[in-house]
Amino acid sequence: MWYETKASKMMGIDFPILQGPFGGKLSSVDLVATVSNSGGLGGYGAYTLSPEEIFDVDKQIKTATDKPYNINLWVSDGDAPKEGVTDALYEQTKAVFQPYFDRLGIPVPDKPAPFQSRFENQVQVILDVKPKVFSFMFGVPSRDILEECRKRGIVTVGAATTLDEAIFLDSAGVDMIIASGFEAGGHRPSFLDKAESSTTGSFVLLQLIKEKVKVPIIAAGGIASGKGVAAALALGADAAQVGTAFLATDESNALPIHRQILFSDAAKYTTLSRAYTGRLGRGITSTIAKEMLGHESEILPFPLQTTFMSSLRKAAIDQEKWDMVLFWGGQIAPVLKHTKAKELMTSLIEEATSYFDNLKA
Repeated sequence: MWYETKASKMMGIDFPILQGPFGGKLSSVDLVATVSNSGGLGGYGAYTLSPEEIFDVDKQIKTATDKPYNINLWVSDGDAPKEGVTDALYEQTKAVFQPYFDRLGIPVPDKPAPFQSRFENQVQVILDVKPKVFSFMFGVPSRDILEECRKRGIVTVGAATTLDEAIFLDSAGVDMIIASGFEAGGHRPSFLDKAESSTTGSFVLLQLIKEKVKVPIIAAGGIASGKGVAAALALGADAAQVGTAFLATDESNALPIHRQILFSDAAKYTTLSRAYTGRLGRGITSTIAKEMLGHESEILPFPLQTTFMSSLRKAAIDQEKWDMVLFWGGQIAPVLKHTKAKELMTSLIEEATSYFDNLKA
C-alpha cells in the first residue's frame, strides 16, 4: 500500500503524513493528539519553551495520545553576539521602525538585552522524555546527542533547504531529512548559507536530495491535499509534512484572526521577510514586510528583533491593525478547505488513497 513507506515504519505511524511543528506557541496539544490519533505524526514546536515547559507539554501529549509524536527544537536559536548588539545598530533599527510605533501610539522599546541559547538545556529534556521523533531546524545537534537519541529509540529528523544542507545532515547521521521548499510558510531553516539563497521549490529540492542521499526524505512546503502527498511520494519522498493547512485548523493555537486570514483573499499574497524576527520567514504580506524589503541591515539579529517587535505586534492586534502583523502562512494557503484537523487528516488520506487506487484501475 502507498502508506507503507520506510518513514512510516521507522516512526511507527499508519500514514506518512506529518503535521508541521509550529514554533512561537502556535502548536497545541490538541492538534498534536488529533493528528497522531488519526494515524499521522503530530508535531509540537518547542523552541521558545523552557525545559520545564517542554516537560509539562510532553506530559500533556502523552495523556492525550498513546501514538507516536514529534517535538521540534532549533539547534541554533540565536544570531546575536553574546554581548548583544551595539547602540549604533539599535539606533538605526529604532529610526527605521519609529513610524510604525508612532502609528500605533506606543513608545519604541529599549534595546533588547543579550540572549543566551537554550538548546542544550532543552535537548536534555528530549532525551529524558523520549518522544518517538525529535526533529530540529537551523543546524545539526552534536554526534553525541544524535547517538544518545539512537540509544533511546528516538528517531532524528533534520531540516534542509538546499542540497548541500541535506548532504551535511546525512553525513552527520540523522535518520531522516525534511526537504523544506521555498513555498513553505514560517521561517526558512537554512544553516549553511543565508536563507535568501534557499529559493528552490519543494519538488525540485526533493528530487535533488533523493539523488544524493539514501535516508528517507520528507517533502515539506506547498502540500495541503492528498494529491500533494501523492505527488511527493511519486517523486521519491517517504513522507509529506503539511504545515499551513494544519495551522489554519481550529485545533492549532493560532489566533482566530490568523486562521480567518489564511482562508481570506489576503492569503493569495505572501512575503519573505526578516522584519518581525530577524530571520527570514514567509507570511501573509503586511505593510511592514513590504516596506522593510531592502532594509535588512537595519534589522536586529534573531531573536532580538522578535523582542523589539513584540509590543508593536501586541498593539497592532489589540487595535485590529491587521496590515501591520505578519501572520505566518505558505503559498498554498488559497486552496485550504478544512477548519477541523480530523477532517483534514481524513481528506489527506482518502484523496491520496483514491489517487493511487486509480493508478491500478
